[in-house]
Amino acid sequence: MSSATAILAETAAPKQVRQEHLSPNQQAWRRFKRNRMAVASSIFVLCLVGLVLVWPLLSNPALAAPKPVTYSPTALTDNPFSPPDAQHWFGTDANGRDILSRIFFGARISLLVGVVGAAVSLVIGVLWGATAGYFGGRLDERMMRFVDILYALPSIVFVIVIITTLETYFKGWLDRVDRNFGTEIGARTRMVFLFVGLGAVSWLTMARIVRGQVLTLRKRQFVDASRSLGAGEARILFRHILPNVLGVIIVYVTLIIPSIILYESFLSYLGLGVQPPQASLGSLIAEGAAQINPIRTYWWMIAYPAGLLAITLLALNFVGDGLRDAWDPRTKE
Repeated sequence: MSSATAILAETAAPKQVRQEHLSPNQQAWRRFKRNRMAVASSIFVLCLVGLVLVWPLLSNPALAAPKPVTYSPTALTDNPFSPPDAQHWFGTDANGRDILSRIFFGARISLLVGVVGAAVSLVIGVLWGATAGYFGGRLDERMMRFVDILYALPSIVFVIVIITTLETYFKGWLDRVDRNFGTEIGARTRMVFLFVGLGAVSWLTMARIVRGQVLTLRKRQFVDASRSLGAGEARILFRHILPNVLGVIIVYVTLIIPSIILYESFLSYLGLGVQPPQASLGSLIAEGAAQINPIRTYWWMIAYPAGLLAITLLALNFVGDGLRDAWDPRTKE
């Protein structure tokens, strides 16, 4: 009996060693792959990103690109308000434009807003929270009181005020410099200030999360060892502490992207976000809602963009939940 037990122990040892030598990233990836919903959502998001990138090459630009009605009639079809059929899978809008193509163009803008807003949150929030948590004291207190003040403001109202105020001031300045130049780039300023406004409120939670993690790590033995070896404060913070917070940062970035997309869609629905000739999922939903009347409802104009928005937000949340579970050290194998 003892010899059989020894043989079993020897055969099981290599597998046990291999599991013990897996890095935290490899263990997290293994846990993530076991989450089928998160994997399926990741595949959906990747396919959506691929489609919105290659769709301009696959579609007819004259029918796909959102253009004002003052353009040449060749940019329109002869069938406005056409229901879904074999030629136009998602139907056409009031100007005869293919809704499927417009949805992919709009999804590209919405995803761009979400990624840029998450990048702003990543840079500002990580730097702010890491600095406050590492140095502590009065600096930490003053920095976090500023975060508390911004938290007290209604976020959506704050974004609307930033967009309208900065856009009015910037357009006035452009008109004083060169009226023709201001007219040419005036339509693009809304997108820039949309990034600024959403980025101004998206980093607050990131800063709090990173600060809390840094507070727990700055007193660890490896930090004291690095300091005793002569490492500077910046090196300790960026080379030793922040890499240990990377898992939490990645998880929160994936969770903040859908919230920013939802903010942008709401602002575009109100007419304060993306402006024509550009389009986002929110502005497409607003166009579809504007066509609802007691006589006839063009359901495809609102159902398809709203459905894609809901599915995309749900998939991104599943990905974020899967990453959170994968990076949680308490998750059992």
